[in-house]
Amino acid sequence: MPVPRARPSLYLPLPGRRAVVIGAGSFGTAVAVLLARGGLRTTLLARTSEQCERLRADRENAVYLPEVELPAELRIGTVDDGLGRADLVLLGVPSVGLDEVIGSLHRWGLQGRTPVVSLAKGLVPPEGRAPTVLLREALGEGRVACVGGPAHAREMVSEGAGLVAASANEELAATLADVFTKAGVVCERSNDPVGVELAGTAKNAAALAAGATEAQGMNAAGAAAGHIFAEVWRFAELQGARPESMLGLAGTGDLVATVLAPQSRNRRAGELLAQGVPAVDIPQRIGQAVESLRSVELLARALERAGVRAPVTGGLARLISGELPLDDWVALVRTTVPPPA
Repeated sequence: MPVPRARPSLYLPLPGRRAVVIGAGSFGTAVAVLLARGGLRTTLLARTSEQCERLRADRENAVYLPEVELPAELRIGTVDDGLGRADLVLLGVPSVGLDEVIGSLHRWGLQGRTPVVSLAKGLVPPEGRAPTVLLREALGEGRVACVGGPAHAREMVSEGAGLVAASANEELAATLADVFTKAGVVCERSNDPVGVELAGTAKNAAALAAGATEAQGMNAAGAAAGHIFAEVWRFAELQGARPESMLGLAGTGDLVATVLAPQSRNRRAGELLAQGVPAVDIPQRIGQAVESLRSVELLARALERAGVRAPVTGGLARLISGELPLDDWVALVRTTVPPPA
């Protein structure tokens, strides 16, 4: 007899539900704006008290999401305010710090049935695991979800996006999709969270690879992105992910948006690598964290541990670390023959 799955405490549309977004970067801020517009009583938790006071005073995130007015009904706080009253918690922090945040959720007052949603598009160090895998181990499968898809923050709050809400708990995925749809953003639902997360990770790596190769030719840039997608797909398949997660909005849709966007951090990071800028200096040059600079190394190691042949992903990791010269990277891209499909 099947064991009933734990159900989240969030059921919409009902008035008065409370959402908390941890992390006031560009995407976390944009998601908080959308949730407030969608009718949830939303609080955005900043990293520091100084950032919190600045957001409260300016009613704008001038550093990460300039010229977007924060709704009057959006509350601003810090994690010291706690999570005890939240019906839904969304984690808008980079994947590199996600394990620490997950480990602090109960200390911050997370209740036993509250769903938690990862907004990160990267892998969590040191082992390079998908965020929902860690969340599932900490909280149980029925309370965990993620969000993917093409969603540049500024455009999302002004014009819309193509989101994917994914959870093994299909009721939770449907709830999230309804929340974003009510806020005016198209949102697909999925029951393949790991597939959606790996699609986002592949997208970031592929966009960085294309940026690093673009000056050497469009064919090389396209080959670099295609090789990485194929290598990550073989890994995702071993994790039980489905091909439509890589092919749909969360994968190729997000890749096209990232490669074409003038403000794309990942593509710009690749361009700077090709110009000889050390990876350690790139976030300061761009003005924000670039998750792929760390996630590519984690991804390459995860593929190797899984026995997946991934010469282009591994080569990109060595380009980022400075071990592989640009000309050798381009030669690798141009001469790699993928295994038969």
